Amino acid sequence: MKTRHLLHLNTFCMLALAAVLAGCQPGKEKETTQDTKDSIPATSTGFKPNPQRVAEVEVKTLSIGSVAPPFSLPDVTGKFYTLDDFKDAKVLVMIFTCNHCPTAQAYEDRIIKFTDEYKDKGVSVVGIMPNSTMGLLPEECGYTDLNDSYEEMIIRHRDMKYNFPYLYDGDTQSMAIAYGPVATPHAYVFDADRKLAYIGRLDNIEKPGKANAEDLRAAVDAVLAGKPVANPENKTFGCSVKWGWKDQYNKKVEEQWKAKPVAIEKVKEAQIKDIVKNPTDKLRLINLWATWCAPCVAEYPDLVELQRWYGARNFEFVSLSADKPENSEKALNFLKKAHSPVQNYLYDGEDNYKLIEAVDPKWNGALPYTLLVEPGGKIVYSYQGPVDLLELKRAIVEHPLMGRYY
Repeated sequence: MKTRHLLHLNTFCMLALAAVLAGCQPGKEKETTQDTKDSIPATSTGFKPNPQRVAEVEVKTLSIGSVAPPFSLPDVTGKFYTLDDFKDAKVLVMIFTCNHCPTAQAYEDRIIKFTDEYKDKGVSVVGIMPNSTMGLLPEECGYTDLNDSYEEMIIRHRDMKYNFPYLYDGDTQSMAIAYGPVATPHAYVFDADRKLAYIGRLDNIEKPGKANAEDLRAAVDAVLAGKPVANPENKTFGCSVKWGWKDQYNKKVEEQWKAKPVAIEKVKEAQIKDIVKNPTDKLRLINLWATWCAPCVAEYPDLVELQRWYGARNFEFVSLSADKPENSEKALNFLKKAHSPVQNYLYDGEDNYKLIEAVDPKWNGALPYTLLVEPGGKIVYSYQGPVDLLELKRAIVEHPLMGRYY
């Protein structure tokens, strides 16, 4: 992977050593590169999502022959869609899918290709994101750079160049409850009368490049030809739908995370060099921060959450405080408030220039400073100043040690 040393000649650089020595970090925004421009979410659509706790109900999957229940849901532009918007389609294909699920990601290209190849045959395709963010745990996001929020649906739709409407059902899950998808992706095929003719998988091979949505194609071809679908029902495989009544379990997991012990260890220059050398078999994220650094304090909770996202895989987050040794208790108190039960270190020295050399000679000294280090010490990502979180997530999840899934 290409090393990314994004050390710009901005305010952070110009006042770098002065900031470390004076105990003050400039609060200027980092310079925006093309990479960060590409990761900035689209502007507001006017629709404001409001995920709500949903009362638990028995969810039943639609049976073959059922008429499509009505719905009214926004897409990623804020436009609301109903069944009437597809009234001219000979066949309506609905696919319940989402951002975070690796299986859903594995089928994205197939859905896009299918949509393109069938658009002139009178077939309309619509994607529906059925999950409640209240039911989605950070620990379930180990293969993704995006969660299932409406804002991040906008990013997914843009970056994957979806050629079909992508609808949001994450507030009350009314459509998901009415249709009854069990996993993502889950395909539904409705005929011209909007009666369900097929339900289930797109094909039987999850790995991209090994199948081409054969089951979905066969079903749609049959409906277009006015014939019954040979196999109208197939099981589907993927991530379970995240229901809004599962929030109590999520709260329990959150409490367990917050109950983990938090400690801090003082380290000298030699130990810091070993930390950066990364003698583990994991991808190591290292963040240099201090309690007196406002940008550090602001971004730190987001970095801790990355441990929850990716920590079950080949990843670990390590924090290194540049607070003075006599202020270790203050640093520890902050870490406790930030619920940081990871390897937390504090530089036990007075010479900040030795700290700089121990961490990375290319670092000019300003905080925060973040590095992503391979086993053996190769720095594959570094940034001085508050990171672009999406850019950092992508650097993590797209690294060969992690991989999106395939």
